[in-house]
Amino acid sequence: MDGKYGVLVVDDSAFMRKTISTLIEASPDFFVIGKARNGLDAIEKVKQLKPSIVTLDIEMPELDGLQTLGRLMNENPVPVVMLSNGADSTLEAFELGAVDFVIKEVLVNNTSSEVLDDFYQRLLVAASAKLPVLIQKEEVVPDKKVHTEDMIEMSKELLFIGTSTGGPSALQTILTKFPSDFHLPIVVVQHMPPGFTKPLADRFDSLCQLKVKEAEHNEILKPGTIYIAPAGLQTTIDQNERNLYQIKLKISAGMETLYKPSVDVTLLSAAPLYKERLLTVILTGMGDDGLRGCRKVKQLGGLVLTESKETCVVYGMPKVIDEAGLSDEQAPLFKMYDKIRHALL
Repeated sequence: MDGKYGVLVVDDSAFMRKTISTLIEASPDFFVIGKARNGLDAIEKVKQLKPSIVTLDIEMPELDGLQTLGRLMNENPVPVVMLSNGADSTLEAFELGAVDFVIKEVLVNNTSSEVLDDFYQRLLVAASAKLPVLIQKEEVVPDKKVHTEDMIEMSKELLFIGTSTGGPSALQTILTKFPSDFHLPIVVVQHMPPGFTKPLADRFDSLCQLKVKEAEHNEILKPGTIYIAPAGLQTTIDQNERNLYQIKLKISAGMETLYKPSVDVTLLSAAPLYKERLLTVILTGMGDDGLRGCRKVKQLGGLVLTESKETCVVYGMPKVIDEAGLSDEQAPLFKMYDKIRHALL
């Protein structure tokens, strides 16, 4: 049988099952091991066929995609790539353990080489990804030496976090731990397509003690606010005539990058302004976005923390920084918040 990885295609539409299967089998890396017409069918076929990856539609009768995902992660955990058209359901899927998602409408209606290459890359990454639901989640006893009042004299003025695949659940783990009186701005770059970062910010805002919002052009960075870089644009930071730091959103990066938003673009703008007062955290994600930026951060005296391999859904972005010798410390996700607090002192 051709292909390295067997994919189970789950969709209630026979036309969609056939269309998606044809796209998958056009790649030499995959073969369609089976098709399922609904969630109950999918659960049985995962048990029988043991696929390497499942592509899962969200809207289905009997058992919808989210219910199916929840059952799969409890009964037979397997890498799942959601085929989605809605941001809210996609974010919920990440919480339930999905590895990644593709926008179904784009995949089916725009079969350009760029769209297909991205789809295949996501399937490849998913096939070897660590499932979020299986990642060790240790309860960390809070370090009594670090109190909120101790953070008043912090050595840093900006916390930056960059991430990609596996990022939404990793961010939720960390950002929900910050207390309401934490008084640094936090800027987050999460690779996502347009239309998904505003719902992500809104969702985090309902879960976090700090205010979370999608970053806006020309707004001043305020303490105790988490800014999510908007998808489809580049987020940079500059200083205005009153020496206040502000967000600048740009269409073009002024440099070669695959990502909008790009970790590198934001860091290359922030590092010269903050220098040793910048703390950068790179979490799970595929690719090497962040390498150039972290190199600049280190040259100018800033600190870099990376998520260690043991808890990364995809050990890509942290790996290139670790291997380049740019990480001051690696930490598993369940210890990252404490490491951030210590690094800020």
